[in-house]
Amino acid sequence: MHHRLYVFVAIGFSPMPAASASEPVSVDEAATALKRGAEFFHTQVSIQGGYLWRYASDFSEREGEVPASPTTAWVQPPGTPSVGSAYLTAYELTGDGYYLDAARESALALVHGQLESGGWDYRIVFDTAERKRFAYRADGASRPASTNQNKKRRNTTTLDDNTTQAALSFLMRVDHALKFEHTEIHEAAEYALASLLAAQYPNGAWPQRFDAPPDAERFPVKRASYPDSWSRKYPNKDYRSYYTFNDNTMADMIELMFLAAEIYDEPRYDRAGRRGGDFILLAQMPEPQPGWAQQYDAKMHPAWARKFEPPSVTGAESQRVMETLLRLFELTGDRKYLERLPRALAYFRRSQLDDGRLARFFELKTNRPLYFTKDYRLTYSDADMPTHYGFKSGNRLDEISARFERLTATTESQKHRATAFQKPNRPMMSEKLTAKAQKLVQTQDERGAWVEPAPNRARSKIPTGTPSLGSRTFAANVVALAQYIAASSPNASAL
Repeated sequence: MHHRLYVFVAIGFSPMPAASASEPVSVDEAATALKRGAEFFHTQVSIQGGYLWRYASDFSEREGEVPASPTTAWVQPPGTPSVGSAYLTAYELTGDGYYLDAARESALALVHGQLESGGWDYRIVFDTAERKRFAYRADGASRPASTNQNKKRRNTTTLDDNTTQAALSFLMRVDHALKFEHTEIHEAAEYALASLLAAQYPNGAWPQRFDAPPDAERFPVKRASYPDSWSRKYPNKDYRSYYTFNDNTMADMIELMFLAAEIYDEPRYDRAGRRGGDFILLAQMPEPQPGWAQQYDAKMHPAWARKFEPPSVTGAESQRVMETLLRLFELTGDRKYLERLPRALAYFRRSQLDDGRLARFFELKTNRPLYFTKDYRLTYSDADMPTHYGFKSGNRLDEISARFERLTATTESQKHRATAFQKPNRPMMSEKLTAKAQKLVQTQDERGAWVEPAPNRARSKIPTGTPSLGSRTFAANVVALAQYIAASSPNASAL
């Protein structure tokens, strides 16, 4: 496989002339800034179309969730799929084929990081020697014949943190933009979808991670229930096969399946999304706590995951579950996804903490808030909590309730099915968009980069406050400039 490694070379770009503070930037100025920014990131930052999360401005350090090498890309957002999606949106809004080419290169980076299990790990490595540790589909022909060696290769698809879902959503959008004619991209998307269908449990759930389809006999379809007892001591069990709501795994998978159904006009993906919704109904706990757990074992009991994630009803994930039920109604028109919400909303309203927030964890049956001390002892006190994790969550019950009331009032004649696949519409010009475009034109450095202070992050080697390049910021800036161009130019082609 051909590898092209981009390294930083100082480029003699002159700064853009500063636009007058009282005069909006022109379409040409915005288009030039967009192209300069994209060309810099595409040619000087990427590794074969792949991207990390953050780079020191001089490229002395780089990182995804953790420090990474120059030959590593990150899949987990805001890595490669996030940057590639920004390029694709820029193409859709401006019609400039340069951005489609950049998006295609990012899609191919993901193709080269797809595992034989069908999805993606958090990262992709491009170094030839390091790739031998992974069961990449693209390297199948060069894989050693030894079964033992192959078993040692990392082949775990992760659905955690929107990793595989974001990668596949982006691949499918590129596949559609290329009219399904790019063989590698199209086959990778189809292979991933087939693997995700196979990984769906009989009850409609998905695991957090997998390397092979589940044995259906080990996972009977049951309703959620309380265990007779549960250990207050962390059991340190492998929880990757559990039915998982944590980190929005189910919500992201359901949205992905409806997106696939629309892009490929394939009913089996629609059925998979609906089955995911049916699992949510099965997973609602009975009274006195009609909410949802972070994860469930095969008995459909709330179960331990990490050492600070006990069996419980969760105030954080349950709110996202309720929002997913509302989304399911929007996508399907099936009112069964609304019927369970009043009980859940009433339960969480009576469970609010004194400050109006919700506990991340409510003890099974007693409903007492659960916390951990800094040395990870389970406690009812919030006086000594670790700071790396949110043991209290914001309260969105009013917003969820208002949306529920609005959707419940929808009559059959008023009903309009929402779509999962939406290309960007031509945006309306606004003072906010104008000010944003002006700022982006004025703040590019001579390379075309947008430099910002590095945030304070655990495990980061980029000193806090030092000049850095952020993929999340870059992607947002690309989309903002493309929106400005589309809004202000009658010739822009919102495709």
